Amino acid sequence: MLQIRPAKRGDAQVAFDIRLQAIQHQCMTAYTNDQVMAWTSVPFTDEYRAWVEKDYHLALLDGVPVGTGLIDFQSGELGAVFVLPQFMGQGIGKRMVSYLEHLAREGGLAEIHLETTLNAAAFYRRCGFTAGAQSVYNSPSGLQLACIPMRKQLIDPGSYDLAGVNSVEADTQAGG
Repeated sequence: MLQIRPAKRGDAQVAFDIRLQAIQHQCMTAYTNDQVMAWTSVPFTDEYRAWVEKDYHLALLDGVPVGTGLIDFQSGELGAVFVLPQFMGQGIGKRMVSYLEHLAREGGLAEIHLETTLNAAAFYRRCGFTAGAQSVYNSPSGLQLACIPMRKQLIDPGSYDLAGVNSVEADTQAGG
């Protein structure tokens, strides 16, 4: 069973590893090897650990961490939706996005936004996001990557789909 929960400080290394594997597996089709290597060679830091603790959520399949995602309630940015390569295509990323949208609605956000990699744009379109013109993402490490800014209106608070997701928040919504 899939469970999504807020990440803890101790989850930072596993979140970092999921991110690394997902980027190396999926982004080679949209970016050069040099770009992917520069993107994934950033060090694991205490700053990253604090960010995971503050904003990240972890997807666990039968207790095993398989995916990540975050929502920044200050900016409305959804991000870091990564799934381990061997678990891709099973709906985990879509469930994470639905879960984060639910949290955003509960947090009073009317809209969320993200900057997606070129290879993930179709996924976010299927999740209901609309795309802007291709842009450039400037990473904190100085790397520049082509990206697509996307937005999604969160109008109807009852429209999220938590089917198959077990979490404290989902149990609460279901009356559990």
